[in-house]
Amino acid sequence: GHQVSWLIDGVEIPNTNIASSLAAQIDPKDIDYLEIQRGSYTSDLGDRTYGIFNVVPRTGFERSRQAELVLSGGSFLQTDDQLNFGDHTEKFAYYASLNGSRSDYGLAPPVGQVLHDATNGSGGFASLIYNRTPKDQLRLVAQLRHDFFQIPYDPDPNSVENHLYDSSGLRDTQSETDSIAAFTWLHTFTPSTVLQASPFFHYNQADYNSSPKDTPVATTVDRTSNYGGGHISLTTQIARNTLQGGIYFFDQQDGYLVGALFNNGSGTAPIHETDTTSGSVVEEYLSDNFKAASWLTLTAGLRQSRFNGGFTEDFTAPRVGAAILIPKLNWVFRGYYGRFYQPPPLLTASGPVLAFANSNNTTLAPLHGERDEEHQFGVQIPFRGWLLDADTFKNRVNNFLDHSNIGDSSIYFPVTINGALVRAWELTLRSPRLGHFGQAHLAYSNQIAQQRGNITGGLICTPIGDPSCDAGFAYTPLDHDQRNTLNLGFNATLPHAFTASTNVYYGSGFTNGGYNPTGPPPDPRYPNQYLPAHITFDLALGKTITENLTASITATNVANRRILLDNSLTFGGFHDNDPRQLFAELRYRFKL
Repeated sequence: GHQVSWLIDGVEIPNTNIASSLAAQIDPKDIDYLEIQRGSYTSDLGDRTYGIFNVVPRTGFERSRQAELVLSGGSFLQTDDQLNFGDHTEKFAYYASLNGSRSDYGLAPPVGQVLHDATNGSGGFASLIYNRTPKDQLRLVAQLRHDFFQIPYDPDPNSVENHLYDSSGLRDTQSETDSIAAFTWLHTFTPSTVLQASPFFHYNQADYNSSPKDTPVATTVDRTSNYGGGHISLTTQIARNTLQGGIYFFDQQDGYLVGALFNNGSGTAPIHETDTTSGSVVEEYLSDNFKAASWLTLTAGLRQSRFNGGFTEDFTAPRVGAAILIPKLNWVFRGYYGRFYQPPPLLTASGPVLAFANSNNTTLAPLHGERDEEHQFGVQIPFRGWLLDADTFKNRVNNFLDHSNIGDSSIYFPVTINGALVRAWELTLRSPRLGHFGQAHLAYSNQIAQQRGNITGGLICTPIGDPSCDAGFAYTPLDHDQRNTLNLGFNATLPHAFTASTNVYYGSGFTNGGYNPTGPPPDPRYPNQYLPAHITFDLALGKTITENLTASITATNVANRRILLDNSLTFGGFHDNDPRQLFAELRYRFKL
């Protein structure tokens, strides 16, 4: 999502495109562990407010001339296989892998039936670490992968969904290529002063292709993005202050091909247009973590951003926070205030594409960066091995980034909405080890996500001032507004080297895109403002057969309860939840 930042080995990988890429950038089997932060970010961390995920990959230091073969198979003829290997010396370590996957079920379909939904992918990953001296470490992380998706459709031309948007005549596909190279030099001046310099390159390509016979519109949208930049930071400790300063920057070059064949009898001329655009982002930051007392920690910082891409935009983001430890109880109260600037996607269109947009009462306007203002308060309470964490936050947004399509085509453009407001109460609970058996975990969120005002940038409604283009300033639910979400799980260690894990997921239902407060709904099955609640149950069982051989069986959505998750046509589309899937995995480690 456009509110999530992904880092690999501490290096943020830029991707400013919204809703055009489907595949994961890195195979989960290459991950050693995942660091997650959700709010209260210091100024050295970027511009996405929902979550920051730092992928720490395998390095080879955990291997001694060892290889691992992973084989799996299951429902929908799925398989996800990998061969990885690694080794290390006192100064040098390497890890590398090759992977391949396929399935007849790839993307969430618009109906319960799974049709035209195959996917396949392949890729490779490498990590090299060289400790040149006790004070100098060199790292290189690189990956390359390619993925292919069929786009599922609703086969019934008379269904309610197809009366709103007819997908019965579409046989579309998407192919993607993604590669990353990130090099890091880590220099330790003293045990408390460290310099990091990390140049990176990111290539991302997404090609959406249609059959020329598609109805009503056969759409082609090919995009290629090249990002080249770097991250330089210096961290030091002076007295009770941990100071950090740095610069993060990248240049971006995008190329587009947009095509459309109108097989709806409208007589609209075909579209075939190529274009290029470029932009850049430079961000400097300073932050201080001050240990005022054993029970009080203060943080403060500034992040200055400059975007250049057809126009120039500057934004200064202050961020401050405090954490108070209550002695003896060991409760920790925290508060935070921060501002964020998210650079906009690059936007370009002219000629036939612009004329087509104009014929659908839309046009293109400059797309400015999203601005977020977040308040957060929370408490962490330990009690006899249990750990409870509760927080509340409010995020007020100007120029909220989303996306929309032109007419009945699959030509999507980013948009900014005048404003948005996201408010939530969140709770997590983790147990200690219960009876030498296992651990329980719970996560609950009560969240309200709303938008207001008109679309102000990107693909906007015209003519401006027309009553049909006026959305008003009353808050209405966003398409991903789900008020209550709950995950409850248990991880168990069983006799005879068995393990088991379970998870129950509950969602109260997302916004009903067809809700009509003043008349009958277009789909009588869903008359309310929100779609029905849904519950799924997942189960996994594992067994260590020998020191080098493990096996597991996983079942997701065990009861196979199918339900419509999303019908927000403008921004999301129709999606049913995933059907029941069963698959087994075998891991075998051996010496090289």
